Parts: sequence; structure tokens; C-alpha cells
Amino acid sequence: MDPVGDALRKERPGIAGLVRKERTLPVAVLTMLAFVAYGDRLSSGLGNPVLLAVLFAWLFGVILMAALSVVRHADELAERLGEPYGTLILTLTITAIEVVAISAVMFHGDNNPTLVRDTLFAVVMIILNGMVGLSLLLGAWRRPQQRHNLQGANAYLGLIVPLATLSLILPEYEPTPSGPAISSAHEAILIFMSIGLYAVFLMLQTGRHKLFFTNHHPSHATTHTPAPTPEHRPSGQPLILHAALLFAYMVPVVYLVDHLARPIDYVVETLRAPMALGGVVMAVLVATPESISAVRAAIADHLQRSVNIFLGSVLSTIGLTIPAMLAISHLSGHSIVLGLGRTETILLVLTLAVSMITFASGRTNVMQGFVHLMLFFTYLLLIVEG
Repeated sequence: MDPVGDALRKERPGIAGLVRKERTLPVAVLTMLAFVAYGDRLSSGLGNPVLLAVLFAWLFGVILMAALSVVRHADELAERLGEPYGTLILTLTITAIEVVAISAVMFHGDNNPTLVRDTLFAVVMIILNGMVGLSLLLGAWRRPQQRHNLQGANAYLGLIVPLATLSLILPEYEPTPSGPAISSAHEAILIFMSIGLYAVFLMLQTGRHKLFFTNHHPSHATTHTPAPTPEHRPSGQPLILHAALLFAYMVPVVYLVDHLARPIDYVVETLRAPMALGGVVMAVLVATPESISAVRAAIADHLQRSVNIFLGSVLSTIGLTIPAMLAISHLSGHSIVLGLGRTETILLVLTLAVSMITFASGRTNVMQGFVHLMLFFTYLLLIVEG
């Protein structure tokens, strides 16, 4: 008798179970093939409101399901590899989707110089207010407090605050001949500084300060680490299979997001919707998978994993996506504007200040979740009024 082997065999699904679990992949692939063959014909009928709505819902739904599958396999890799490597795989993968999505919308239709700024600002608001607020609220609903490693949160915020200020606030106050557009010198400095700081952060996160991003730092020796929940228990499938499926789902996401840009451009340019709408749609698309993963972790009392996900996501958005978009803008000749307006600047500064207060003690509660959600609803109100 081999009880360990029997347990592993029970947890390891067969071929039929694997096919059922990965049913999103054939849907995404078939959708991709449909747009390879008939994409131009489908996009030519955007003037029909019904077709416009159906096309947008179809593409958005398939891309979102595929992105959720990317997160699912990244979560599996996280369980196998341990923190912070699994979270890094997740955030870097979503960053790649984010860059592709923004580039797709930017290269379609008329040039929208504020698209990058609107998308990045929307991602920060959705994650630092919507995602954090919901995670803290639901995670602490049945518990008086939840704990996380204070040093890890400080490490994230210590980079997020200056990079966000230099990327999204300073350009608005920098005088240039072309107006609020970022200068070439500022652009070059921002690219090298962001990538350099993020590279140093990764070395510290995966090296000498790895314990800052877990619940096992000596200063948190009494912190209880919950047992893995059923949805995060390793599947028993080979590690290479999850890595291969992660990349397999990325292919239709990268291709279909280019076609999603067409209905978005039509709504913004032809129907005169708010210019920020395109950025919000892209932000929802790239932030939703991580939001779900972070909320689930918080509910399961894995607050440290939630902190790693949402703060790591914001840091990668500012530290990697902005340099990537600046480089793409320079190479393609599409100008971009990064500086926020006065109202958005105030909301960003307030969000960063509240986030520093929230994570200052290493403990979170329900009230802090409500505060972040209030800021998120304020952001939504500004979009509606705009």
C-alpha cells in the first residue's frame, strides 16, 4: 500500500478532466481563427449598434476568459515555485498583455495621445482602490484583522510613490515647446530609471530580501500561515504543462486584443464617447484577472499573497509598462501625454497617501477597505461626469 501515491493519483485529473478544465482554450483558438478569416468583414459592420455590441461582448468575453486562464496557470506555478517567483510570473504576464492591449488601441484610428495615461491611471485606481478595497473588506469581514509583512509593503510603496510622481504628475508641470508632452530628455531618464529600479527591486525580492514578501520574516514570527485552500492545492499535473498552457492562452489574447481595439476606437471616435473610455476598458481587461486572484487570496486569509499581487501589479505597470510604451511611442512616431490633469493628480496623490497609511502597521481591517472603495467610486464618478 502506498497512501501518498494513492493521494497523488486521486488529485491528478485524467485526459478527460484536463480537457474539461481547459475548455476555454478551444473557444479562444476558434475565435482567433474566425477573426483571421473574417475579421475585416465583421469590423466593417460596426455602424450597426447590435453588431457593435455583440462583437465587443464576444471579443471582451473571450479575451477575459483566456486572461483568467493565464492567471490560473500562473497561480499553479506560484504554488509550485513559491513566493515571490509565482507572483512575478503573474505580474509580468499581465504586463505583457497590458502593453499589447494599449498598443493595439493606440495604433488603430486617430492618434489618441492620452490613451496611455488614461489606461495607466485607470489601472492604478482599479488596483489600489477597487482591488485593495474589496480584498481588505472581504478578507476582514469574518476576521477582526489580517496581517501582512510590513517590510514588503514598504518596499513596494517606496518605489511606487516616486515612480508614479515622476511618470504621471511631473510631466504636466514640465514646460516643453509642444505643451504637456514629455520631453526627450525626461523620456530617456524615465525609461532607464524605471527599468533600473525595477531590476534592482527584482534582485532584492528574489535574493537577500525574499523574506520581506512572505509571512515568515522574523518580525512576523507569530503570523499564522493558513493551509492551502482547495482552489490553490497543486493539481498534480507536470509543471511544464502549466507553463505551456500559460503561453498557449497568451497567443489568442495577443491576437484578439488587436481586433478589440476596432470597436473601442469606433465608440470613442465616431460615437464621441469620453476619451478616457478606451483606457478604462483596457484597464478593466488587464486588471480583472489579478483582481480575482487577489480577492480569493484575501478571503482565504492569504493577505500577503494579495499584497504581493496588487502592489506588484501597480509597480510593474509603472516600472515596466510606461518605459515600454515610451519606447514604442518613440519608434512608431505616436506621441503620448503622461501628465495627469489637476483633478486626476489630486486623486492619485490621495490614493498614494491612503495606501501608505493602510499598509503602515502590517495589519488591515474592514474600515480601510471601505475607505479605498470610497476613493474608487469617486474615480468612477469623475469618469461619468467627464
